[in-house]
Amino acid sequence: MDDLSKSINLPRTGFQMRANLNQSENKWIEFWEKRKIKEKIKKKSEDKKKFILHDGPPYANGHIHLGHALNKILKDIICRSFFKLGFDVNFIPGWDCHGLPIEWEVEEKYRKKKKNKDEVNILEFREECRQFANSWIDVQSKEFRRLGLDCFWENKYTTMTRASESIIVAELLKILESGGLYIGIKPVMWSVIEKTALAEAEIEYKEKISQSIFVKFPVKNETQPDLSELSIIIWTTTPWTLPGNRAIAFSKQLSYQLVEICENYEDKNLFKGERIIFSKKLVKDFMKKLNINSYKIISDYHVSSLEKIICRHPLYKFGYNFEVPVLDAEHVTDDTGSGFVHIAPSHGIEDFQVGKKFKLNIPQTVEDNGLFGKNIPLFSGMHIFKSENLIINKLDDEKKLVSKNDFAHSYPHSWRSKKPLIYRTTPQWFISMEKNSLRLKALKEIENVNWIPEISKRRILSMVKERPDWCISRQRSWGVPITIIYNKKTLEPLIDKNLNKRIVKFIKDKGVDAWFNEPVSSFLDKKFDANEYEKVTDILDVWFDSGSSHAFVLKHFGLHDKADLYLEGSDQHRGWFQSSLLESCAIYNESPYKSVLTHGFVLDEKGKKMSKSLGNVISPQDVITKYGADILRLWVASCNYKEDLKISFESLKRQSENYRKIRNTIRFLLGNLFSWKESEIIEHNQLPDLERFIRHRLYVLNKEILEDYRNYNFFSLIQKVISFCNYELSSIFFDIRKDILYCDHLDSLKRRSVRTILYDVFNCLERWLSPVLPFTTEEAWFTWNSEIKKNQEESCHLLQFQDLPEEWNDNNLSEKWIFLLEIRNAVSQALEIKREKKEIKTSLEADIRIFFEKKEYLSCIEGISLEELCISSRVYITDKRDEDFQSFNNNEIHVKILNFEGIKCERCWKLFEEKDIVKKICHRCSDAHKKTL
Repeated sequence: MDDLSKSINLPRTGFQMRANLNQSENKWIEFWEKRKIKEKIKKKSEDKKKFILHDGPPYANGHIHLGHALNKILKDIICRSFFKLGFDVNFIPGWDCHGLPIEWEVEEKYRKKKKNKDEVNILEFREECRQFANSWIDVQSKEFRRLGLDCFWENKYTTMTRASESIIVAELLKILESGGLYIGIKPVMWSVIEKTALAEAEIEYKEKISQSIFVKFPVKNETQPDLSELSIIIWTTTPWTLPGNRAIAFSKQLSYQLVEICENYEDKNLFKGERIIFSKKLVKDFMKKLNINSYKIISDYHVSSLEKIICRHPLYKFGYNFEVPVLDAEHVTDDTGSGFVHIAPSHGIEDFQVGKKFKLNIPQTVEDNGLFGKNIPLFSGMHIFKSENLIINKLDDEKKLVSKNDFAHSYPHSWRSKKPLIYRTTPQWFISMEKNSLRLKALKEIENVNWIPEISKRRILSMVKERPDWCISRQRSWGVPITIIYNKKTLEPLIDKNLNKRIVKFIKDKGVDAWFNEPVSSFLDKKFDANEYEKVTDILDVWFDSGSSHAFVLKHFGLHDKADLYLEGSDQHRGWFQSSLLESCAIYNESPYKSVLTHGFVLDEKGKKMSKSLGNVISPQDVITKYGADILRLWVASCNYKEDLKISFESLKRQSENYRKIRNTIRFLLGNLFSWKESEIIEHNQLPDLERFIRHRLYVLNKEILEDYRNYNFFSLIQKVISFCNYELSSIFFDIRKDILYCDHLDSLKRRSVRTILYDVFNCLERWLSPVLPFTTEEAWFTWNSEIKKNQEESCHLLQFQDLPEEWNDNNLSEKWIFLLEIRNAVSQALEIKREKKEIKTSLEADIRIFFEKKEYLSCIEGISLEELCISSRVYITDKRDEDFQSFNNNEIHVKILNFEGIKCERCWKLFEEKDIVKKICHRCSDAHKKTL
């Protein structure tokens, strides 16, 4: 007989099993750009309803990290899927360009060259910062492109263009005109390294070891002899603030006691006969920790008497010879310490409030660089943090130090320099949270926004409820200037609409750099005396820049006033989400977004933050080099991104295995659709049960997956697709139908039925997967177009989701196949036992007997080839059962496996009785073979 293998319909495709994504993906980026696929997507959707995803701008310094990749991949999946859902998607990538990190980098270059920044012209310095930002925008753009992001990079926005900066200035001046902006002297978080105030969003808390000390403040006794040898003990973890002390606070809600020391404790600077006032609740614990055993409680000390006490500063002999009053304050507790708090009005919010309430002197003790001022006795010119040991030693010399210990606590640090911060009272510009009811407006708008996940709503609500006024001024050089002119004598800002219009036009025409070198007279008209006014030289908080982006991106580009979606990491509740909300509510009385979606942070496999010092950093470039961008994208889509995500090369390896299953599924489809024509399609009602069952599954999955895309549930849809590929397709449909595909004649009704479904499956998978795996699906679509069906859409990314025909939905058929698959499962388990005993090699050698407990089951198998279902040469339903029958998961289905003593067809390898074999092959194979020749 002729070579039988030539008549076997083996798969044929150029879609390779090995993807080589790290090498091949760039080809598809070039393909999209050359074919202008983005432009065609935009053209195709221009008359559709708009969907706006507003890009939170990453900072333009350094290579992208996995956090960037997670964020941008999620956005890209959403943009691609919403186009397929029938929307005109608008996504403009952006960059945040001003602020300290860039200044720091430029200053670092100066330091290496031993160049003094203060000697550099501010415009020259700003230009270097601008060039630095632009260079990193170019780098990051290429890195984002490599991830497969589909957007118009040439239409990007940055916070440093003239158009952006002029609108930022205009937004600021609108708030000024509304009365919502004011200059105030308040304690603000201050970075002594960066020499500027920081906003709440620029602060991170981490553990710090501080020196905690108990200090005696002696009570003055000129007029009250009974107060001799009496002290009040305070506890502090910031010894450097003691030179700024101006009062001691207690609480009328607490109880206090007068305690006498009965022995000398020289190492504690406590002596026999000395008396101290201490918290009643804390005194025993204090004495125990300090090993002070000899003391006695003289009496309770009434809080009304405390208000009459005046103390001396513990260093009063050295220039601190002012009175220290004892004052009632609500913030004092007896949770720890002594029940007394020392008040340094320049270095704490509560301290400042006490100072204002009781009209205390509020000295400026610390310069912007962290050095004590010239007005500070003993410590002038010293760095505050380096002065602590000297302060403590001096207190000990004066017998005022009671104890000293290390104390670990959560402490504010700059999120950029990573150095500890201090409170410093300075003149700053603030947006009031109460003026114009900004806080109430923001809280109301939070309720109107769809927060995903729901817990993020509670987070931002609590933050906005408790936050202080927004400090928007920074004492730096690289940023948008606070374009306000103020009266030199009164310090009041000049509020004039015509002036503000002139400033905005000036910035638009000449750029914000001109603010720094043009005289104030350039902005004022003749009705103002320029000699009486001065320009503000501070720059804006960068969070105001990005918080205004809805105005200079959405409104400026003619999009809707509100974005449909903001999507960023969970840290942006105190950052961009909040600054955008406050800025928009201050001017437009509404939030700039309809929905806010939050993702977690990318951590290492142990759940630790990645850092170079720990050596646990995995970069996007590392992943792309090893696996390709589609694997990274699949990892993103496969994770519950609403929580923190752990990543390792092991987890990426698992995703590459999932990817391989998907790719092999696509390869099987393409390989078995070679030379396919639409004329092969079989009408739905003529398809066999199995084919109609797969169509039913496609129908159900299509509904679920489209809903998952609408709700950003990528984890769910990827699980469904992988499960469908592994189970319904690979384990059931492909497994059962391989025989028909390979061995039936090319045009047999059965084979055409199978290929009809393969066509359906391919088209569904291309649509379902292309938002997540843009490179792989494009490669598959290109193969489809070039090998099988030409003149289709030139890119799979131009395809949209489709509603599948209602007739595909068949729940009754689905129920039937649940039972049929139980039969198949029972047979498979029985066969496996035979294989393990080496009594059978393949299922084709089996002669299978099936017994049903219920006769009504027989109706379920009508029209079903059990030989096809079980991939066996012979299957019988019997009404008798002996002890060799076995049942498995379903106790009403019993199976018995015998060896089929038949003759093997040399083409399909099934076994037959002798009468069914002609010239060593079965009748089906003989017919197919002849038609092929």
